Amino acid sequence: MTSTIKTAAMLAIGDELLSGRTKDKNIGHLADLLTVAGIDLKEVRIVADEEEAIVEALNALRARYTYVFTSGGIGPTHDDITADAVSKAFGVPCLHDPDAMKLLGDMYAGRGLEFTEARQRMARMPEGSRHIPNPVSTAPGFIIGNVHVMAGVPQVFQAMLAHVVASLPAGQRVLSRSIACPFGEGDIGTALGIIQKAHPQTSIGSYPHFDGIRFSTELIVRARDQGLVDAAAADVEAMIEAIRLEKDAALTRDLGTGEVA
Repeated sequence: MTSTIKTAAMLAIGDELLSGRTKDKNIGHLADLLTVAGIDLKEVRIVADEEEAIVEALNALRARYTYVFTSGGIGPTHDDITADAVSKAFGVPCLHDPDAMKLLGDMYAGRGLEFTEARQRMARMPEGSRHIPNPVSTAPGFIIGNVHVMAGVPQVFQAMLAHVVASLPAGQRVLSRSIACPFGEGDIGTALGIIQKAHPQTSIGSYPHFDGIRFSTELIVRARDQGLVDAAAADVEAMIEAIRLEKDAALTRDLGTGEVA
């Protein structure tokens, strides 16, 4: 089973993300698409427009996960240094890709605009890269090794990512089951921890909710095998019922002793 499990990380690049000037919209979109594709997004890092920081993070992530997806830093300005940093991480030169130069040159010519040196920066990528098509604004992203480098502008990122994910081998899908629990995490925490330990091949998520009067919890059991999901879910449901009975019994005792107003 483990041979079909694909993992991924995202590296979001840009000073504007860390300063708060730009609110990231790409992480959630990537997570949604990878979940559908059966690829586990395991880690997300955000780094500044600093070459050494990008290189360090990229080398750590690409060694650890099946795929790495980056966003940001491949535009025409001086602080768009992602292509240089990726080239350095792989130990190859960063070159003006001939096919990218033609794509962009033709696009700007068709718009009656000069293909300036700044605009030519968007054709630079590590030697040996493959293009990621950009149907929105032409300038391609690129793939080298297990790293997929894409624009930070959400509309462009999403268009590029759709192409990338469609080209990747699908992983083994994660199955899930949601269970409504009328008790708060304080009531179920210890028992739920015991259930999680008894079902190590599952992941049991706990999501609290407060309606203004009382707490409740949504419990989601996840695994790659339906039998594992069903077994853990049965124990969760039994736990909820046991807590319900215990609380009902306590209430009955209190009523009998006159301790409940």
